[in-house]
Amino acid sequence: MIAKLEGKVAHRFDPYLIIDVNGVGYKVFASSVVLEHLNTNPDLVSIFTYTYVREDALELFGFLSLEELALFEQLISVSGIGPKTAIAIFSIGGKDEISDAIAKENVAFFTSVPRLGLKNAQKIIIELKGKISLASQGLSLEADQGVASALKAFGFSQKEINEAIKHMSQKERKDLDPASQVKIALKYLGK
Repeated sequence: MIAKLEGKVAHRFDPYLIIDVNGVGYKVFASSVVLEHLNTNPDLVSIFTYTYVREDALELFGFLSLEELALFEQLISVSGIGPKTAIAIFSIGGKDEISDAIAKENVAFFTSVPRLGLKNAQKIIIELKGKISLASQGLSLEADQGVASALKAFGFSQKEINEAIKHMSQKERKDLDPASQVKIALKYLGK
């Protein structure tokens, strides 16, 4: 998997650009915000990438921060939302606006994205509201995902997992390692 690229912007063809890394050109799909940012900073760029693999394609999607990448991964975890639709959502608004739209159940924000209908907009809000509200409280989405994955392996439902994570104090969630957080969550869940 290609997780990060550093190089020069060789060409820009919306909705993607080609980044030259030591003579090798990588085609990276990105939101209009990322494309504009990289276009104004053509010297040495650093971009985090998501590698999308399917039978007939290998595609890279680029982001300026790990937080944007984590939100993108959350969006594509929703059934019916592919990477090109998710990147189009980032062209409508940044990670804060997307998170805010999910938290406030703003369906209109998502339906303004081309080829994203009402049904899928509602699915994004329903499936991600609990996860995004945790992140908007200033907590680590990546750390919470690690705890959530462990609890899922124990057979807990997403609802139970969200409740257990919400039950932990911010101090516990910021200061403790994931193993300790899982123990606290298991105590809360009565196991």
